[in-house]
Amino acid sequence: MAQFSLNINAQTYNIDVSPDTPLLWVLRDTLGLKGTKFGCGKALCGACTVHLDGNAIRSCSFPVSAVKGKVVTIEGLSEKGDHPLQLAWQEVDVPQCGYCQTGQIMSAAALLQRNPSPTDKDIDMAMSGNICRCGTYLRIRKAIHTAAKGGADE
Repeated sequence: MAQFSLNINAQTYNIDVSPDTPLLWVLRDTLGLKGTKFGCGKALCGACTVHLDGNAIRSCSFPVSAVKGKVVTIEGLSEKGDHPLQLAWQEVDVPQCGYCQTGQIMSAAALLQRNPSPTDKDIDMAMSGNICRCGTYLRIRKAIHTAAKGGADE
């Protein structure tokens, strides 16, 4: 076990966990932030996506000891769930089962942070690592364009 001081959603948390504990399990089990989902455990599906200093990372394979910087989870994207992407997701009616959606939104937010006016190709490339078993990819793309028109920032 080791002590870590983490900045998550603009709050400082001091935790005592094994250095190789994946960030996902620190978020969910240690801190009770359940918005970030476990999907594959191999960083292949994107369900566990969070931001580290604005970059989308897969928290299921990212050891807590490697966290240097500010982490933002879906809970920290907006206090009231009114981030432009969250609103666009509702407007376009993106989710079906909804399981992958937090990872999808976090990947989309990182994209819009880098590129506020993405093309379809930009979106497809940025979102290619996020799997949606329900196949809502066209609605996801439309929601990202919708959010981009209204502006999306973190």
